[in-house]
Amino acid sequence: MTEKSKKVAKNPIKIQDNTFRDGHQSIYATRMKTEDMLPIAEEMDNCGFHAMEVWGGATFDTMHRFLGEDPWMRPRILKKYITKTPFAMLIRGQNLVGYRHYADDVVNAFVDKACEIGIDVFRCFDALNDFRNMEACARRIKENGKEFQGALCYSLTDVRLGGEVYNLEFFVNKAKELEAMGADAVCIKDMAGLLSPYDAYDLVSAIKKAVKLPLHLHCHYTSGMASMTYLKAIEAGVDVVDTCLAPFALRTSMPAIEPIIAALQGTEREPLIELNRLLVLGEHLENIAPKYNSYLANQKLSIIDNGVLAHQIPGGMISNLTGQLKEMNALDRLDDIYKEVVQTRKDMGYPPLVTPVSQIVGAQAVLNVLFGRYARVSNQLKDLVLGLYGRTPVPIDPELARKILKNYKKGEEPLKGRPADYLAPEIEAARKQLGDLGRTDEDVLAYILYPATMEKFLQAKYGKDSSPGVGGKNIPDKKAAA
Repeated sequence: MTEKSKKVAKNPIKIQDNTFRDGHQSIYATRMKTEDMLPIAEEMDNCGFHAMEVWGGATFDTMHRFLGEDPWMRPRILKKYITKTPFAMLIRGQNLVGYRHYADDVVNAFVDKACEIGIDVFRCFDALNDFRNMEACARRIKENGKEFQGALCYSLTDVRLGGEVYNLEFFVNKAKELEAMGADAVCIKDMAGLLSPYDAYDLVSAIKKAVKLPLHLHCHYTSGMASMTYLKAIEAGVDVVDTCLAPFALRTSMPAIEPIIAALQGTEREPLIELNRLLVLGEHLENIAPKYNSYLANQKLSIIDNGVLAHQIPGGMISNLTGQLKEMNALDRLDDIYKEVVQTRKDMGYPPLVTPVSQIVGAQAVLNVLFGRYARVSNQLKDLVLGLYGRTPVPIDPELARKILKNYKKGEEPLKGRPADYLAPEIEAARKQLGDLGRTDEDVLAYILYPATMEKFLQAKYGKDSSPGVGGKNIPDKKAAA
């Protein structure tokens, strides 16, 4: 940035870099090794990013399962090279970085440990936008003196923002809820790339008027709109946007930072980041790309998923549906499944199509098409209807709920309380199950999150043989929600 542009940039847009986490998660199945981050880590620290996302999401899972790395070590190692830029992580509220709700003792201990190893900013979200599922996590983050960034999962009822559920009022009210919870910042989390440019302008403008907190925008490029969306959001006054270095950007990742910097040069929102620095960093990523290109989705010529513009079904969900139908020899029913996903989602109270709810809705849509509507119901869908995942944006029809929950062993009446209130403490039971493989608190917490795969990892770590009966047992819940 020149001296002239520094004078022009009265309100420079801040940028969070997601290259080391969501970038490679989105395009390389989260396979980037820590050793390939280190050659550019110090220079990344000198770029002037608002924060760098380095942990959370799927990293905990893939590091121990596929890379042979201790997931707790990556922030510690990177912190030796990156000393000025805050570290951010993505955390799924009561789900943490796993795939179910965990008891409050696990949430508290996990957050404490994440703070200890170097996480400064926690972007916390819930798949249903039920913020009761973020309360314990948020409280512990604040108690540790770290930043609680509350995220809104962006979704749509219609093709554009508006309609009976996902309208301006819905998102503004949710942002106000986060402010009342004590959030330090609010993030619009557009995980499917559905936010269109002019809707972004209206949404950012409305939230900025209603809430006094810094506003972040996180968009994936899946539909091809995200870079345009960022420009309109920047015009509307958004404070921070998420990007990646160009080689790890676009496709289902985030927008690339380099064109955004070029586009904003000479404006009052030009970032305080040197474009030439980034070009050198991108060369390193290009040089290591051959190690990871086997994970790159290359079955289509297009780098965008134009289907998501029409049916709002994220690309990852489509691949899951396609896989299910291939196994059932029913790929010819895919168009019927697309239509049924829309109806099933409506039946289930219009949840955002984000993990794990997208998989639950998609799997049930397949069952509905192949065997008749709700003739067969997955246990995961029953748990959703029962309330074990939280409160859906719109109440589920009571008659349909009764039909789905009839004779269900976990209960037939939807739960009213916070889902985690039905979970018994887990840590001590897990410590006993793990035995001498649980040598540290980190070992025990990791085992709770991923029982079977983490046990194997710990056996390799400590040179132990498998102990009978230790394998991936689930830690028991209280009987009320067992």
